Amino acid sequence: MTSSDCSVNPGALAALREEPLDWRFKSIPSALWGLSLADAAAQRLSLFDDGFLAPLVVLDADALEHNLRTMAAWCAEHGVRLAPHGKTTMAPQLFARQIEHGAWGMTAANAGQLRVYRAFGVSRVLLANQLVDPAALRWLAAELDGDDGFEFSCWVDSVRSAELMTEALQGTRRQVDVLVELGGEGGRTGARDEATALAIAETVQSSPALRLTGVGGYEGALAHDSSPHSKEIVSGYLRRLRELTITLAQRGFLGGQIVVTAGGSAYFDLVAAELAGGWPDGLDVLPVLRSGAYVTHDDGFYRSISPLGHRFRPALRAWAQVTSKPADELALLTMGKRDASFDEGLPEPQLFRRDGVTGQLAGHEVTAMNDQHSFLSLPPGSPLRVGDWVGLGL
Repeated sequence: MTSSDCSVNPGALAALREEPLDWRFKSIPSALWGLSLADAAAQRLSLFDDGFLAPLVVLDADALEHNLRTMAAWCAEHGVRLAPHGKTTMAPQLFARQIEHGAWGMTAANAGQLRVYRAFGVSRVLLANQLVDPAALRWLAAELDGDDGFEFSCWVDSVRSAELMTEALQGTRRQVDVLVELGGEGGRTGARDEATALAIAETVQSSPALRLTGVGGYEGALAHDSSPHSKEIVSGYLRRLRELTITLAQRGFLGGQIVVTAGGSAYFDLVAAELAGGWPDGLDVLPVLRSGAYVTHDDGFYRSISPLGHRFRPALRAWAQVTSKPADELALLTMGKRDASFDEGLPEPQLFRRDGVTGQLAGHEVTAMNDQHSFLSLPPGSPLRVGDWVGLGL
């Protein structure tokens, strides 16, 4: 991979704004049906007074901009490049904003996501996973052959996967860039030892369809909190990633610019500390983070564990209505598991709104979620009544 700028297709982004609104768009006022997104946005409707249906999730534009600038400045200060994971939002408009703020590329998790990225002309993609499906590989080969400006790489963590890729890519004009993925004990995918990694490198080197361009991995599956013990596990893994990169280079498997990539949204400070510098003379290493959750941040897991949790701002808020209050200590909201993310913590009640006035909520807690309801525990003297809007952090 080169160091040229990543880009998106502005025409494809502009076409999104001309898409007409209709029944497919959840929560949109029916009065907007038939209008384009651009025309609907120009009306500047009120979230609470103009027919939007709860539940719905809104983005805070100021918080988004703050997070984009904060992460870009941090990466520049610490000597790392950023290929944020787009699965956080799957929003091409936000991909463009991230690229405008200096993102080196975008990260995808699977071929379905990759096809969305390419529909909007994302020109550099890291697929942080193996890609062995023949249909996906044939599609990828056609994308690469049809666009010399498209740069792509993915993981390979076994000899078998390298062989399957080679078989599916027979006859392609351009080689597919791959990175040996290093795993860790108790982790997710990735070669578990140096011998396996070397065997993978040898298989790639002998493949006419593949080109080895670096080493990648994911430290986030090895630890799940910010304790010193967890951080030492992560740092130890990152040192192994460094050692493998040096070994592969010394044995002639890597040359030119070498991409070394790790970094979820929990330990990217440790990745920068271990991989941003101190490489042997002669190695041209490009350290790339893949952290993606920073753009919206959250009111739960990442607020507590992100290295910049004190600096990022949560940019997502869900709004639901109180639909029932069967007891003094219980209210039910019109939002459930089908509406809001909850895998890293239940939604956090923060605000309520009635008669055009917004107030703070304290002592309220979502204790459970059904498909379409949230169970909201009410403290003594709670101001909430049926029909009120409740704003929740996610």
